[in-house]
Amino acid sequence: MADKGFSLSQLNAPQREAVVTLKGPVLILAGAGTGKTRTITARIAHMMDQGIDPKTVLAVTFTNKAAVEMRERIDGMIPGGKAKDMTVCTFHSLCVRILRQSIERLGYKPKFAIYTQGEQTGLIRRLINKYAGKDENLDPNAAISMISAAKNKGQAVSDQNDSLIAEVYRAYEEEKRLLNAVDFDDLLVLAERVLRENPDVRDYWRSCYHYITVDEFQDTNKLQMQVVQHIVGKEANICVVGDDDQSIYGWRGAEISNILDFEQFFPNPKVILLEENYRSTTPILHTANSSIKFNTSRREKKLWSSNVSEEKIRLIAMPGDVEESEFIADEIFEIVQVEKRPFEDFAVIFRTNAQSRVIEEAMRERKIPYRVVGGQSFFDRREIKDYLAYLSVMLHPEDDINLLRIINTPARGISKTTIDLAIGDSRERKVTVWEILQDPEFVGQLGTRAQNSIAAFVELMQRYGNEADRPSANYGEIAERFLKEIDFDDFLERQCKTVEEADKRKEGIHSLTQDLYRHHGDPKKRERGLRGFLDDMALSSDRDDDEDISKQKGVCLITMHAAKGLEFPDVYLIGLEQGILPHKRSLVEDTVPEERRLFYVGVTRAMTRLTMSYCATRKKWNELITCEPSIFLTEVDKTYIEELSLDDIQGEPLDDEESEDAFANMMEMLEGIEGVELD
Repeated sequence: MADKGFSLSQLNAPQREAVVTLKGPVLILAGAGTGKTRTITARIAHMMDQGIDPKTVLAVTFTNKAAVEMRERIDGMIPGGKAKDMTVCTFHSLCVRILRQSIERLGYKPKFAIYTQGEQTGLIRRLINKYAGKDENLDPNAAISMISAAKNKGQAVSDQNDSLIAEVYRAYEEEKRLLNAVDFDDLLVLAERVLRENPDVRDYWRSCYHYITVDEFQDTNKLQMQVVQHIVGKEANICVVGDDDQSIYGWRGAEISNILDFEQFFPNPKVILLEENYRSTTPILHTANSSIKFNTSRREKKLWSSNVSEEKIRLIAMPGDVEESEFIADEIFEIVQVEKRPFEDFAVIFRTNAQSRVIEEAMRERKIPYRVVGGQSFFDRREIKDYLAYLSVMLHPEDDINLLRIINTPARGISKTTIDLAIGDSRERKVTVWEILQDPEFVGQLGTRAQNSIAAFVELMQRYGNEADRPSANYGEIAERFLKEIDFDDFLERQCKTVEEADKRKEGIHSLTQDLYRHHGDPKKRERGLRGFLDDMALSSDRDDDEDISKQKGVCLITMHAAKGLEFPDVYLIGLEQGILPHKRSLVEDTVPEERRLFYVGVTRAMTRLTMSYCATRKKWNELITCEPSIFLTEVDKTYIEELSLDDIQGEPLDDEESEDAFANMMEMLEGIEGVELD
């Protein structure tokens, strides 16, 4: 094969079969770590080596980053820059191409605008205000979520049960049409429609692309599948690549039936299994296989590897989440300094973002650099910043930045116009906004509603501020009562697009409340009061800059969803408890199989060493909850698993000299890491 860095001999037998099978429908079931990307790119390179015109080759991915990487890899395999002539794009990019050429068939002008999320939110907010008034209990993000779900299900405006949503939906669509604009959901909806309603449009795109490849096929939704069906020609040279065992996005519309029932869409396909894993050891793969087999609706496959290891997987029973986090941080600290390993070798993987908080605290206390992937750092989340801002204003109402952050959050009838007037007066008179809000002359010029709203806000903050500043104050209890008075949970629910997102945010808020109780429960910390707590939080959260967090150095803290496609030598899979994994909602919504696939994804991220853990108790909603091990832990084969308690693995502590040497080694390593400050 004439290329710059590839030959068929570099592939195993199933990979070679996938590469050379170019005609007709092909389903490549690529298990975790089986060389999926290498196989796809080699297959496309082989097409061009066989004389297929690259202009007739289409590869569809889910992210722009994946598209760029795929093109670069193919370009490295074939001579003459042929890869530049093929089309590698995302589904949305493909739909834009289709609509730019044919959207006039649907009554739009060809130069349509594509609304960003910010523009979409702004329009929805304006329409809510128009049809329901500013006090209506409907958040723009919630409205967008409902409209998006309706579009993707093909529901009409009249199908909406909520009359306000129906009115906003109708007005939203009318205004977009008037402005000749579409949103991201429209790209799929309209592209599918123009292809379905116009045979000549279908024929045109079928004449353009004779060979179509779709990556991550298990993540496609109904509309994306329909678009693919429309543009695949009679020859049906369609190759889809995916793994039903890694289908974990059903909650955002992915249809696992697309890959499970592929034969119904494209009869008589060539089905090729990639089962040889190049990432993980035999014990890790055996454990993953023994779990996923409990899913009955799946394509049969079994990962294997020639990388045999005698190191067992540890399954550790932890007393609580604090002990779990401290053990992990201590062990990583020790391994790094003893084995001279980089921090980037280690990943802590969890089900929900809220679980990162305790881990982050343990890492910071030990000056271990870390990065948070798959969600913002706990202290960078909007609701956490709002919460801390409220606590700060209780004690420091002259703090304009935090005051302006929460003055109308949740909405309390203090308009942007009023806030702008207050800011203007404060700047002109060189006083704080808090002083302006208590100035009778300023307040007297406002309308009755604004006057009442400001008076209520000032009274609220003064009342709680006076209470929180008392030496004997239980600031955990005060904060919890405050959140209830302002209906913060209800506010978060209205802000979120999904119940899952709302639960995650509320869990984070209540987790921080537990920190307040814990701080108050420590006699030394209690002496410093709420002010001391806020100081600690400020020092803790002042860590990240605006750099892409995925490029930062350190231990990777990551959700199971975000970990898909990644690999790490050492993995800690934590919080494996009923109600967390599987998530409590999955028991009601009958989505336990997807939760099991999520567990499978977590296990198969590990290359060499895997530690799994669960807690006996966990603090939640201001209560100490008794936890049960995840059902997935009872299902897995224990052949390669060593079940331990925390006492079993905590050895003798280092003596003074050993501790000093270990600390010196760690400081030497940390000095070489950008962004880590040493005191």
